[in-house]
Amino acid sequence: MLKEALPKIITDQVPGPKAAAIIARRADAIPGAIKCVYPLVIDQGAGAMVADVDGNHFVDWVGGVGVLNIGYSHPEIVAAVQAQSEKYFHGMFNIVTHEGYVALAETMNAIVPVRGTEKMTFFANSGAEADENAVKIAKAFTKRPNIIVFSGAFHGRTMLTMTMTSKKAYAHGLGPFPDGVYRAQFPYLYRNPAGMSAADAIDYYTDSIYRVFEESSPADHVAAIVVEPLQGEGGFIPAPLEWIVAVRKICDEKGILLIADEVQTGFCRTGKMFASEYWQEVGAEPDIITTAKSIAAGLPLSAITARKEIMESVKGGTIGGTYCGNPVACAAALKVIEIMKRDRLDERACEISAIIMERFNRWQEDYAVIGDVRGLGAMVGIEFVKDRTTKEPDPQLVSAIVDEAAQNGLIIESAGVYGNVIRFLAPLVITDAQLQAGLDIFEKAIIKCV
Repeated sequence: MLKEALPKIITDQVPGPKAAAIIARRADAIPGAIKCVYPLVIDQGAGAMVADVDGNHFVDWVGGVGVLNIGYSHPEIVAAVQAQSEKYFHGMFNIVTHEGYVALAETMNAIVPVRGTEKMTFFANSGAEADENAVKIAKAFTKRPNIIVFSGAFHGRTMLTMTMTSKKAYAHGLGPFPDGVYRAQFPYLYRNPAGMSAADAIDYYTDSIYRVFEESSPADHVAAIVVEPLQGEGGFIPAPLEWIVAVRKICDEKGILLIADEVQTGFCRTGKMFASEYWQEVGAEPDIITTAKSIAAGLPLSAITARKEIMESVKGGTIGGTYCGNPVACAAALKVIEIMKRDRLDERACEISAIIMERFNRWQEDYAVIGDVRGLGAMVGIEFVKDRTTKEPDPQLVSAIVDEAAQNGLIIESAGVYGNVIRFLAPLVITDAQLQAGLDIFEKAIIKCV
């Protein structure tokens, strides 16, 4: 049974012959800009395991880049999707009301930790759409034109979210870009300025927001500050809670909305249903939360949630779209949330974290190429460097480790501003045996590639 299987490579190399043929066809038919990073052509997925077309078994620590917290092909999700698809596939919500949309919005309003008692949710199709809609809503509510984002941020590939995204490799040659997007410094504590203490760092990164007010946009022109609770593409860097408290205070003083981009951190990944629950515990909950990825087990769906007065400031016709809140995707999402609550996948994320952090921290002691290990729950990054003193990034080593791991049945992915971080995003339904098998492959890859 694939769900319980362990990684196993039966071909002489990967890709095997069948996969290699399909990858060659891909190169002829699909733009090269949509990169083929892994030598893998999926035939079947179950839990945290993937079988390729040649019969090789891989344990997947990427999970569709955070989409498969509940795993591949969960039978209850399959049943929910099948039941809905037998009724109807689509009914545009601006034309016909379907109960799944309403029920899912009610469910999200009950669990999403935004500020306020009366909450509202509407749906889009992707994380980028959710982030762009959140900015539109913030501008509608505040009547202000600008937003602040951060170094290391990733928010999507639409024209606005490319602008919001820090790494311009994602936007090369595609300008000009929208105005009104300004950037402050995210607290990347591992790479603080030399000699800076942890306490001073919080003030330093907070002050960078005030510098935006001074140098780029007056505070009373800023509609929202957009923050990832734990940066994904930026290198799996958690936002310190002391800094979040400071950002929340700035927003309250200046009439700015705080938006949490939980596209990757949401749905039990960080040990809570939403990472913003950690913010809520220190009285710094956001005004708007965007979610996507694991919301619907792989079907395109995203959500934007805020308190009622914010949502009702938006004029009719300015939000929504043809496929937003598709009935089949809503059916999947309702079942996802039910299963996550019932099976306590937030607690499972913490169990997984304890297992992997014990190994990762030991590796940091044993292998000088590991500069930092950080994360929240089961969302963890390992930063590789050429020298621990200079902290010079080593993206070439990371690339070699990723390739070597794939040859032995482990799928891992790089991240980070310098491409020198390996991220952990395995489905939360991964078994302990699969987790240990992946850790063993990973460590052997480090040893071989160093």
